Amino acid sequence: MRKTWAKYFVLASLLLSFAGAWAQKTDPWWKHALIYEIYPRSFQDSNGDGIGDLNGITQRLDYLKTLGVDAIWLSPIYPSPQVDFGYDVSNYEAIDPQYGTMADFDRLVSEAKKRKIGIVMDMVVNHTSDKHPWFIESESSKTNPKRDWYIWRDGKGPGVPPNNWQSTFGHSAWKYDPKTSQWYYHRFYAEQPDLNWRNPAVERAVFGAFKFWLNKGVAGFRLDAVPTLFEDEQLQDEKVLPGTNAYGDPDLDDSLTNNLPEVHQVMRDLRKVSNGYPGNRVLIGETYLPDIAELRKWYGADHDELQLPMDMQVGFLNKLDAAGFRTRIDQAEHDIDSDQPLFVFDNHDNPRSWNRYGDGKHNLDIARVIATLLLGTRSTAMMYYGEELGMTTTTPTRVEDVKDPIGKIGWPKEKGRDGERTPMQWDGSPNAGFTTAAATPWLPVPPSYKTVNVALESREDDSLLAWYQRLIQLRRENPALHDGTLTMLNVKDNNVLSWLRKAPDGQAVLVACNFTAQSQTVAFDLSAQGVSGQKLTTLLQTPGSAQPESLASIKLPPYGVYIGQIQ
Repeated sequence: MRKTWAKYFVLASLLLSFAGAWAQKTDPWWKHALIYEIYPRSFQDSNGDGIGDLNGITQRLDYLKTLGVDAIWLSPIYPSPQVDFGYDVSNYEAIDPQYGTMADFDRLVSEAKKRKIGIVMDMVVNHTSDKHPWFIESESSKTNPKRDWYIWRDGKGPGVPPNNWQSTFGHSAWKYDPKTSQWYYHRFYAEQPDLNWRNPAVERAVFGAFKFWLNKGVAGFRLDAVPTLFEDEQLQDEKVLPGTNAYGDPDLDDSLTNNLPEVHQVMRDLRKVSNGYPGNRVLIGETYLPDIAELRKWYGADHDELQLPMDMQVGFLNKLDAAGFRTRIDQAEHDIDSDQPLFVFDNHDNPRSWNRYGDGKHNLDIARVIATLLLGTRSTAMMYYGEELGMTTTTPTRVEDVKDPIGKIGWPKEKGRDGERTPMQWDGSPNAGFTTAAATPWLPVPPSYKTVNVALESREDDSLLAWYQRLIQLRRENPALHDGTLTMLNVKDNNVLSWLRKAPDGQAVLVACNFTAQSQTVAFDLSAQGVSGQKLTTLLQTPGSAQPESLASIKLPPYGVYIGQIQ
């Protein structure tokens, strides 16, 4: 099989052009980037305490460079009580000692830059920790100058909160403070009080933190929970919907606490700040939104807000539905006013795509389909550590083993997010090469590490890691896959999702993905797309599948993928 792959890649390399109009040298770096999310606690432990750290990430930069990563998104590394594992920030302008020092961070930035890898910081802008000095001042008295930096209100009566709003992490979104006899609002944990973004002083203070890291040379920011910055000023009760959530609370319509229009002015203000720095700094949004029309708003009417709001409509469809993916990818191609889509299938808050899309029998082939959807479409791509290996969600089986507070609150219906945050699987040694700690790592390493790890998959030509590496290489070097237009093909076929990528110079690449557990045979007439060629040169295909000679007949095995250059 190695010789077969080698033959394909020799042929493919002859088709790659390293000069010409397709290069688009004026494009910002992030337009064609592969952004790789690292959960620092779980990536690499360098000092044997069982917790990943900054020096561990630095040790693994060569792996990321070899993979083809352009930027690393670090989940929060700021000082924190770790109630929400860093998303409860107590100091925006320092490093939590468990991850290292500011000197360690500077070294990471420097070493990453040598490898042409940028560092993207995770900025938690909706809330702080209740141990942040701002909140400590705010809760000290009703007359403190920072009182209005957070959202304090009187209750409706003794022991009754101001309204029926609920926390994303279960139960009331209000906590009573007996010292001042008022309640404060927390969209997430009670230890994460929401900032009051209607106070201009809050914007100035938070933007000061952005500038601190911009001056440190970071490549940009991922903005956590950013649609939730504003709430209804009148504090009206939200509409109660049928049903209950994982915590046993009534389901609510969250239109009064999520995605309010006021947030867009803050995004415009922030974009002005980032635009004041050289190097095309990027703003990425954690934007879970209901539809493509709402996503379009986050780019800004004048393209002056976020460069890359995450399109969660595609990667979190959560079922292998060819028609559904066709519609959503097509929307990203045509309905965001020529802005750049950002696709993502995995992150630290959701079960891994291996489990969400796998059927238990064809998971490896399905994972190749998912990788192709991410890296073969016209989008900036965001990955999550271990996605390229086929790491699985490994959920605790006992409540006493749960580390994530939402799992403790919601057990057994809500088991938390520990399962998708387990340590990176580097090799087959104890603890998967993640740590030399004698004690158990902060989360246990899944048993799968013995067969799913970087060292083993690097030696296997048909591994998922090898598939990702080849896809990433093609995406970087092939003119059509790098920056070509995308046109959906055979749009009535609900078994096979296929599309054409076409470069400005006319080079064309066909991509076809079988969404079924049965073999499928497809044919294409591309005359309407201005493509006259019929012959195919294979760039990449599912291992063991038949080699097609023309567009007239392409045979795809169950969940098979074919990518070919049209001659």
